[in-house]
Order: sequence, then C-alpha cells, then structure tokens
Amino acid sequence: MTLFHPLTVTGVRRDTRDSVVLTLSPPPDRAEKFQFTQGQYLTLRTHIDGEEVRRSYSICAAPFEKCLRIGVKHAAGGLFSTWANRDIGPGAVIEAMAPMGAFHMPLDAGHARTYAGFAAGSGITPLISIIKAVLREEAESRFILFYGNRASSTIMFREELEDLKNENLTRLSIIHILSREHQDIDLLNGRLTREKCDALLERWIGGTKIDAAFICGPQSMMHDVSESLAAHGLDRKNIKFELFAAAGAPDEKRAARAEAAAQAHSCRATIIIHGLSRSFDFQKNTRPVLEAGLAEGLELPFACKAGVCSSCRAKLIEGEVDMDANFALEDYEIARGYILTCQSYPVTDRIVVDYDK
Repeated sequence: MTLFHPLTVTGVRRDTRDSVVLTLSPPPDRAEKFQFTQGQYLTLRTHIDGEEVRRSYSICAAPFEKCLRIGVKHAAGGLFSTWANRDIGPGAVIEAMAPMGAFHMPLDAGHARTYAGFAAGSGITPLISIIKAVLREEAESRFILFYGNRASSTIMFREELEDLKNENLTRLSIIHILSREHQDIDLLNGRLTREKCDALLERWIGGTKIDAAFICGPQSMMHDVSESLAAHGLDRKNIKFELFAAAGAPDEKRAARAEAAAQAHSCRATIIIHGLSRSFDFQKNTRPVLEAGLAEGLELPFACKAGVCSSCRAKLIEGEVDMDANFALEDYEIARGYILTCQSYPVTDRIVVDYDK
C-alpha cells in the first residue's frame, strides 16, 4: 500500500502578496482516501531541484465543500513555499498522504456552544475550516476568532472571513490584532501575549462560558493563550493546539544524548506497517526510531521531523522510548502508548512499533 497519492493542482489563487491558495484534486479512484475532518492537514511531497521535499499544510476548505484546498504562505528561504508561491500552476502534480490530524472536536447539530479561536498569520488555515464547519453543522453555536497579523495587508482569507461574518452576524465575531499597523483601540495593537489574551477575554468574552478553544500559531503564543484560557476557567482538555513551528530538543538533552551515544548499547527494533513486519538493530541514543527505520529502507510516514505534525505517529507495542518533544499528541494518546517516532529514542533493548494501530 502506497503512502502517497498524486494530487493535481486544479486552481491557483493569489490570496495576499505572499500567500497562495491551491485547489487539489485526487484521481477519481482515490477520492475516498481524501475525505477529511475540519482542521486536518495534508502531508505533501514533491521534488524541487532534484531534492525530495515534504511539508504539511492544513486544509482550508470545510468537509461539506467537497474539495481540497490549502493555503501556503511564503517563508523566507522556504523551499516548498517559494516554489508554491512562484512556480506552481494548474496541471502540476503533488503527492500527498491521506488527511491526518486531531485538531478538531466532534460537531453535533443539537449543541449550542461557544467556541473561541486564536490564530497568528497562516495559523488561520485550519481555523477557517473549523469555523465554516461549526457555522454549517451547529446552527445554534457561535464562534469568536482572535486573529493576529503584522498588518491588514497580510491577513489571509480576509475577504472570505468578512463574508462569513456578514452571513452570520450574530454567530461569528472576528477581532483582528495587528503588530505593525496602528488601530484606534490600543488593545488591538501588538502581539497575542498572555496579558493581551487576558484583556481580550475579559472584554469580548466577559461572563460567556467558552466550551472549547482552538489555537494555531507559534509555540510561545500557544503557551500564553492556553494559560490565559485555563485561568479563565476552560478545562485544558477542551483546548486544542496546532503548531506551525517548533524548536528542537533542548541543548542539555542533546548533550546528554551525545554523551550516552558514546557508550550506547544496541536495540532490536521491530517495525510494523501495512501488515508487514521488519526487524533490525541500531544503536541507542544515536537516532530516533523514524530515522533508524528510514536508514533500513522502510517507507515510513513523516513530514516535519520536529514533533509538530504527528505524521509519524505510531503505537509502541513493546519496550520503552524517550520522546524528546511532543507538540502533537494528546495526553490520552500517550497514555494508550502512542509515540512520535521522529522524536523517540529507545530506552530498552527491544521495541516493537506499530504504524497500523
């Protein structure tokens, strides 16, 4: 079973000066594989200048729209984002894994809930999918979006968001926070810090009970917003995160790993994927499970290799691992034995990892 499937670019739309929206279409016989839930993402693969490049991008369409769309914001020096913004055109083919991700909550037409969303820059991409789904599927629910950008000209999906707001005046509120463009209300200037989030919640939420919140942005923002939401009474299990950047392992952890590698013992690893099992030996503390498997020639799922996207998620059936970073798995997933193989180093002399679970 192949991990990747061809998607044809059927539409390219310039959204802002430095972002583009791509519409992607799978072959008819594989369309079912690309059914998705709001908030999920695609892991894409292509070759640029002879180099294989993988990136994960959130789907900005809602499931009821029956199409695949992603928003790609240009990042300075970004190989894929530069290619997508400058060179790609209709008819191009990009490979993709089936949609993944747990950045969502089940919707129920009988619920009347209040959701809050916090996004920075391109972090709006999964949130606009979630907003559209909520407005469509839960007619009595409302959504309050706090969206941080540098300036009004950099706001992704600005017209689409305004249209959604105009169509749902009593159910959708959008508060723009700009860091490099002055607004008349001081509270709306600057970045989404803990203090600013406290003030925003007090002013726009007041005594309203928030049932769930979605946060997509850099790690520092995620931490500040989640702490503010928890302080205002929201149960942490109802706070969903999606990072688009993350730091690697702390320096002290890398140093300890390097020291341990000098006297590392061998680990016997068994990898199960698509019903097939493969066993091999590799030295502890020298590389994570994912890298060891790739070195053995296994075709394993991955994208960011930073513990952010969860593309490499698998279940640890036997043994123990030390996971350097985790920005993707929920506590209940870890309790059930799931790991991010890109961040997991064997602790025991034998491990069994199952990608099929």
